[in-house]
Amino acid sequence: MSVGVMMPEPFDIYSRSIDADPFPGYKRLRDEHPCYWSKTAGVWILSRYEDVFAAAQDWQTFSSLSGNLVDEIPGRSGGTLGTTDPPHHDRLRVLAQAAFTPKAVRELVPVIEDVVSEAIAAFADREEFDFVQDFSSVVTVGSIFRLLGLPERDPKEMRRQVVLSISTDKKLRGRNSELNRAFAELTEFLAEEIVIRRAKPADDLITALAEAEVDGERLTEREVMLTTTMFVVAGVESLSSFMSIFALNIADHPEARFRIASDPSLMPAAIEESLRFNTSAQRFKRTAKREVELHGKRIAPGDTVVLAYGAANRDERKFPEPDQFDIDRNPRGHLGFGTGKHFCIGSGFARTVTRIAMESFLGTIPNFEVRHRDFDWVPSSNFRSPATLPFRRT
Repeated sequence: MSVGVMMPEPFDIYSRSIDADPFPGYKRLRDEHPCYWSKTAGVWILSRYEDVFAAAQDWQTFSSLSGNLVDEIPGRSGGTLGTTDPPHHDRLRVLAQAAFTPKAVRELVPVIEDVVSEAIAAFADREEFDFVQDFSSVVTVGSIFRLLGLPERDPKEMRRQVVLSISTDKKLRGRNSELNRAFAELTEFLAEEIVIRRAKPADDLITALAEAEVDGERLTEREVMLTTTMFVVAGVESLSSFMSIFALNIADHPEARFRIASDPSLMPAAIEESLRFNTSAQRFKRTAKREVELHGKRIAPGDTVVLAYGAANRDERKFPEPDQFDIDRNPRGHLGFGTGKHFCIGSGFARTVTRIAMESFLGTIPNFEVRHRDFDWVPSSNFRSPATLPFRRT
C-alpha cells in the first residue's frame, strides 16, 4: 500500500451500504473495536450489549439533552422525551404517559382492524405489490392519525414528509435545508391542529396531551407540539419500518412464516425476535458528561457517543447464535425499543398494531417472496428502513 492512502473505516454511519446491511460492520466493531472512534463522523460508537445497555441506563454520564439523533433536527433538543434528562424528562414522560395509556390503545383496536382490512382489500388480488407503499405506510398513518385525532392525509405523501424529516444527507454527512424544511412543515401542520384542540377539545391524544396534568403541571405549548410531532414521526416511520422489516424477516425465513401463519399465537414471540434480530431503531446518540475509560479508550466530556442498539442485539455475548432468526428464542433484554429512561413510550401501541396488521396480512397472503434485492433504503444515520419493499405472491 502506498504512503498516504487512507484505509476505509470499519464502520461508516454515512455509508449507503450500511443502510442496506450494517451487520458485518457491527460484528467487526464488537470483535475488534468495541469502543470505536469514527474520525469521519466525529463520534464514538459502542457496539457490545453490555456497554450499550450500561450507557443507556446511565443518563448521568451519557446525556440526551443535546439530542438523541446522530444528526439532530434543529430546534428539537430539550423539548421531547428523547432529548431530555431527568428530572425534566421524568415530568414530561409522566404527562405524556397519562395520555398514552393501555386503555387508549385497547379502545383503538377496532379502528386499527378497520384500517388494516381496508389496506389489504386494496391489493389483495394483485400478484405483485409493494409492502411499504401499499400496506405498512397505509396502516401506520391511518392508525396513528386516528389515535391523535388528525384529519386524513394521503399515506404516501405523509410518509414521504416524515421520512425526509428524519433522513440524512449522506453526501453532506448531515442534514440539509430540504430535510429541515420537511420537519418544519410537519410541526406547523401539527401546531395548527393543537390550536384547534385548545379551542375545541376532542376525544383524542392531542387533546389528552394538551390537557394532561400531574401535580398541577401541564406540558408547555412547545412540548405539546414537539411531543405530538415525535409521536407522528415514530408512528408513521419507525412503526412502518419495523413492520416492513418484520415482513422482510419472515419472507427470508419461510419456515418461521409458515408456523406463524398456521398458529397466530406465535406472533408476539416472533415480533420480539424481530425486534432483536433486525430493529429499525439501529443507533441513537448521547453526549458524555464526564470522562469515561472503556476498552482502553478515553471518552472525554462533550464527546458524542453513539449507542448501536442494532449491534448490541446481535452480540453473541448476550444472545447465542445471534445471526439466526429464531422465533422460539425468547430474547429477553433485547434493545429493540431501547432501555432505561428512554424506553419507547409507544411500545405497547407498536406491538398491538404490528400484531393485528401481520396476523391479517398472513391470513390473506401467507406465501410471498421479495421480487428483487436492489430496493432502496432510507438514508439515515439512525434508522434502518426500507424505502420500498417489492413483494410477489408465491
